[in-house]
Amino acid sequence: MSRKGRYGQFIRGIFTLVDFAILNIIFFGLFFCLGSSDFFTKPIWLILNGAFCIVESFSSRIHERRALFADRVTIEALRTVILHAALSFAMISFIDIEIHPLKYVKFFSIFAIALCIWWISSRKILKLYRTHGFNFKRIIIIGGGAPAQHLIDEMIGDRGYGYRIVGIFDDENNNHSIANFSGRLNQVEQFIKDNIIDEMYCTITDEDVMARMIKLADNNAIDFYLVPQFNKSIARKFELSAVGNIPILALRPNPLKNFANRLAKRTFDLVVSTIVLICSPIVLIPVAIGIKLSSPGPIFFRQKRTGYRGKEFWCYKFRTMRVNKDSDKLQATRNDPRKTRFGDFLRRSSIDELPQFFNVWRGDMSIVGPRPHMVKHTQDYSALIDKYMLRHTIKPGITGWAQVHGLRGQTEYLWQMEKRVEYDVWYAENWNMMLDFKIVFLTVYNAIKGEKNAF
Repeated sequence: MSRKGRYGQFIRGIFTLVDFAILNIIFFGLFFCLGSSDFFTKPIWLILNGAFCIVESFSSRIHERRALFADRVTIEALRTVILHAALSFAMISFIDIEIHPLKYVKFFSIFAIALCIWWISSRKILKLYRTHGFNFKRIIIIGGGAPAQHLIDEMIGDRGYGYRIVGIFDDENNNHSIANFSGRLNQVEQFIKDNIIDEMYCTITDEDVMARMIKLADNNAIDFYLVPQFNKSIARKFELSAVGNIPILALRPNPLKNFANRLAKRTFDLVVSTIVLICSPIVLIPVAIGIKLSSPGPIFFRQKRTGYRGKEFWCYKFRTMRVNKDSDKLQATRNDPRKTRFGDFLRRSSIDELPQFFNVWRGDMSIVGPRPHMVKHTQDYSALIDKYMLRHTIKPGITGWAQVHGLRGQTEYLWQMEKRVEYDVWYAENWNMMLDFKIVFLTVYNAIKGEKNAF
């Protein structure tokens, strides 16, 4: 039987060659643009390529990973360039070559931008290639039930991952109705002999079953993966650690527990909020006039919201409703009679949120994070939704991961809030600076395009 997609083994090599091509195109491009100088010499060229060989031996593995978001790809590309720049500088200093610092910085700045664009583009190209039926992995799953179903959902959720489930095996009768179910556990060996299998995923933790499946995988050159059966209360990301020679799974900490990460995020918040507040009179004056003409009452609306670690704070917005006694209890609805016509415009354009940059500057909020809920909603939903309070392990934000996925506005049903919490918790556990930039970009894009749930 022929192995469709057999050229996948060359993808890492081909993409690595393109990485080197980009490095050299930039080097010679700058050489011809800037002319001969202390930087664009043969020794420097050899050092740059030699250092990149060392760095690429580790970083090029990213070209083989199937499920990876663009923000993570960007971070890995920037990390690669920084490591390459540091290693190159060390080698240049070691052989005592004088270089012009500005040209060095210019070269690696351009290289960083080019490599980020290429790596993100290559992921898109590869996903497109896989959606057309190439470079796939043939998968069999051992076991059924919830763990197997969750794994199946993730694998088939995006065809660009290139997973093809060819068989599912389990001894439980209630799992026989699962799509692609192929038989009982004693039929796995024959199935492997009759079909080409690349990877085996085992969701059964019984020691005897695992030992049998590992032996089958080893004897047939199949990559074996164990899928732990975590329940809902601990369905979070774990990382493999060890106590001596005993492997253990450790709960991965919140990335924002790291001081450097917190400093980077706070610096971004302070810089952006300061710029917005300095420029705010341009928007504040016409908005203030519009609010005053639309209905009597204050320009700003403030409300107690739940913030970091459950601490309450005053959240500021431009007033979009007539003064009413239900503002701290009732959520705004699509055709809410309390809204003024001008207030409806402010809400649809998200201009009403601009005063929250003052909350960001004070440190009550961040630019990106879970949206802060009114205190009453926190009290209500924390009793109804599992993990609800996990969204308060980081500062609330003006915009967030849930909002850019359309999860904003009125929550008529409990599942809508559950979905928001799911996105908020995912953000808290997977934070990185590039993800924040991505969310800010999508927020601006959605605001220009218009959002149906902004009201």
